Amino acid sequence: MPTDSVTLILVAACAALAPVLARGVGRYARVPVVVFEILLGLLVGPALLGWAHPDAVTEGFADFGLAMLFFLAGSEIDVLGIRGRPFRTAVIGWLVSLGLGVVLGAAFAPSAAAGVFIGIALTSTALGTILPTVRDAGELKTPFGRAVSAVGTVGEFGPLVAISVFLSGRAPGRSTVVLLLFVAIAGLALFLAARHTHPRMHAVIEGTLRTSGQFAVRLVLLVLAVLVALSIFLDLDMLLGAFAAGLLFRTLMRDASRETREQVESKVDAVGYGFLVPVFFVSTGLTFDLDALLDSPRALVLLPVFLVLLLVVRGGPSMLSAPEGADRREKISLGLFGATGLPIIVAVTAIGVETGDLSSATAASLVGAGLLSVLLFPLLALMLRGTRPRVRAQGDDLEAPEVA
Repeated sequence: MPTDSVTLILVAACAALAPVLARGVGRYARVPVVVFEILLGLLVGPALLGWAHPDAVTEGFADFGLAMLFFLAGSEIDVLGIRGRPFRTAVIGWLVSLGLGVVLGAAFAPSAAAGVFIGIALTSTALGTILPTVRDAGELKTPFGRAVSAVGTVGEFGPLVAISVFLSGRAPGRSTVVLLLFVAIAGLALFLAARHTHPRMHAVIEGTLRTSGQFAVRLVLLVLAVLVALSIFLDLDMLLGAFAAGLLFRTLMRDASRETREQVESKVDAVGYGFLVPVFFVSTGLTFDLDALLDSPRALVLLPVFLVLLLVVRGGPSMLSAPEGADRREKISLGLFGATGLPIIVAVTAIGVETGDLSSATAASLVGAGLLSVLLFPLLALMLRGTRPRVRAQGDDLEAPEVA
């Protein structure tokens, strides 16, 4: 059997096995399914068993998966729920994180450019990972849950802006102008979407929910493709377009009936979390450079250092968003959620390795630290809160919140 066919089958097998393992381990401790997806990819990939190897097919699906992950993150944001103080303090906290990240990143980098890559990676928060955890704990609609949502939103959008401005290969001034142009176009689309109720579009969606037409899913792919293409055309990171597409689609569905929204969200989750997103995370394991990490004593030392830096750079400033009157345990819990990062770390390090500014060993250390943060920090945060989420399957974990 051709190697690429074997790889495709093994990637699908890893994606199917991961939620089973997560559910089994979930009887004792909640481990996000993405951890198993990455570890299984690492297991069958070149670093260990050598059964599967990255190829053009899996890399193409992985790119779609990463874009869909950020689309889903954007579509889960409840703008009305985080506006005001939660959002304002989250922005201030992220700006503090950016300053700390660049300064501390430079201390562990051989060049200024590498320091910027490390610094931006350390400012990220994995919104798509922490929101389901908070939701399952029954905290999403509480002041604490809104604070987590605000921290996660800014911690996912802020690094995307930083990538577009500082890591695009252009002068920061020109990059800022191009970014503002994209924001203006996306903002106009959001304004027009919010201005009307779109009853005809909702009628088509409802009429094709149980037919081969599936207009809602096709509309998602269209919105995603248009904004990703726009970001690529403007030479911005495609994830910025994917994130904006999620916000736009949520706005378009705002006035649909609750039943329609839930059915559409279920179908989009099936495409994203059931197919494309797992391929991205399994592919991350396939391409993880374990040899570079193990062969470099410095990289091994940096892994726990980067894990601590995530707490310092991202976790500490995240505590600024704690609700008024929050006690010490609540603030630390919020900091742990804020310091949970992985998808943007993977994206930033991939760019750094491609440009030659980051070594494979340093990139592996950062990704390894992100993986450990996803494994440890949400669990510790819930322990401090005194809550434990229900054990659910992956599809249930990622159920989108009700649109405001």
